[in-house]
Amino acid sequence: MSKLDDTDRQLLSLLRKNARMPIVNLAKELRVSRATVQNRISKLEKEGIILGYTVKLKADADESVVKVIMSISVVAKDENKVLEQLHHFPEILSLYHTNGHWDLIAEIQAKNLTLLGALLGRIRSIEGIVQTEANLLLDSIF
Repeated sequence: MSKLDDTDRQLLSLLRKNARMPIVNLAKELRVSRATVQNRISKLEKEGIILGYTVKLKADADESVVKVIMSISVVAKDENKVLEQLHHFPEILSLYHTNGHWDLIAEIQAKNLTLLGALLGRIRSIEGIVQTEANLLLDSIF
């Protein structure tokens, strides 16, 4: 994998804000040619830096959806087994390694509080997870 330069980082930043921004607009923002933008996007996809594109919904688009950030502490020797189990939960939108008190941080979404409660219980019961803390997300600031 190649090292990202400033243009790659700026391109990724623009795509994070609007993954559907036309190539011509990206080129104008970056002050490079359209071919350069297309080649860089292709390279970033090929190298696995860009894994895909998604839709970002406004916070109140689906008011029934409940989101939490769950902090997870794991027994070190069981981490791979825990990660494998967590990978099977479609409700986990993203999962991060962290340093400090918590080993993992999960962004989780459920259709309602009842389903969320059951989901958190299933996650807490995974062998190797020793402690969790779930924080309900009230609204998005930016």
